[in-house]
Amino acid sequence: MRVSLSTLRILVLLGVFIATVLFFASQIDGYMNARLFNRISGSVAVIALIAVGQAFVVLTRNIDLSIGSVVGCTAYFTGGILMAWPDLPPVLVPVLAMAIGAAFGAFNGFLVARFRLPSIIVTLATLAIFRSILVQSSDGSSITTDRLPAWLTEFATMNAFTVGDLQVRWIVVISLLVVLTAHVFLTRFRAGRTFYAIGSNPDAAAFAGLNAARTIFLAFVISGALAGLAGFLFLSRFGNITVVAGLGLELKSVGAVVVGGVNIFGGSGNVLGVLIGAALIDLIDTSLVRWALVSEFWREAVLGLLILLAVAADTVLMRRLLRRKGGAA
Repeated sequence: MRVSLSTLRILVLLGVFIATVLFFASQIDGYMNARLFNRISGSVAVIALIAVGQAFVVLTRNIDLSIGSVVGCTAYFTGGILMAWPDLPPVLVPVLAMAIGAAFGAFNGFLVARFRLPSIIVTLATLAIFRSILVQSSDGSSITTDRLPAWLTEFATMNAFTVGDLQVRWIVVISLLVVLTAHVFLTRFRAGRTFYAIGSNPDAAAFAGLNAARTIFLAFVISGALAGLAGFLFLSRFGNITVVAGLGLELKSVGAVVVGGVNIFGGSGNVLGVLIGAALIDLIDTSLVRWALVSEFWREAVLGLLILLAVAADTVLMRRLLRRKGGAA
């Protein structure tokens, strides 16, 4: 039985994840416990959302470096709205957060799709612009837990179900549902396959009548909307939000995407791999804090090394596959 490249990547990722758990378990006393799962699953719920949004953008041969600022802005603005109108129906709040995030994403998408500007330049600029908007609008003040509705801060710790001492919280369930929905959309629907077509071969996609500008714009809107939902979860988890909220999440989102097997040059990848990549990155990040042999200042360096290795491995793999196809032809 032949195994597809996508399935093989996921199996390899799972193997790496298990090997990482076993390695840190041998280095850190009392490492494998329910508390580790509960802590990491809540963090991964946030990272997985922004990573899936990033994956949509990367599939179209683009990148969104502003995603951390979007999370921070959304968390802060949503918190500000709830402080002003604490009686808002809870079901409307995540929708509002997604709308705010989608507006930021639409701004990025408009510049990239309409004017064909390099996405790395556009989003590098908007990373700073969005953060500056947050700093100016906040006037140095912070969102504090005591001024938020009780249901919001309690939501992050609400369990959907438990398995022994393992607590599976609603934020984890929501994140998993988003990942599965994105996976089904990208793999089972023609509109989803368009993202792969645009990133794989833009000229052929245009010849086939696909609207590349519309697809790229939509990718950024989706990225912004999911960053908005992540901002809502971020607000619920931490409560206290400052102007540096979400700082550095853009690196983690890119890391989860490329480690998860999405080709940084677009056209291929699987969001299930992105979920595992997000879990792996957060596992390493959390574990390095507890590993006495490594200074916490090396955490970002390890993440950068992971990204470099993932991109290099993916590039080598794709080149070999292309050579095989060329030889077979």
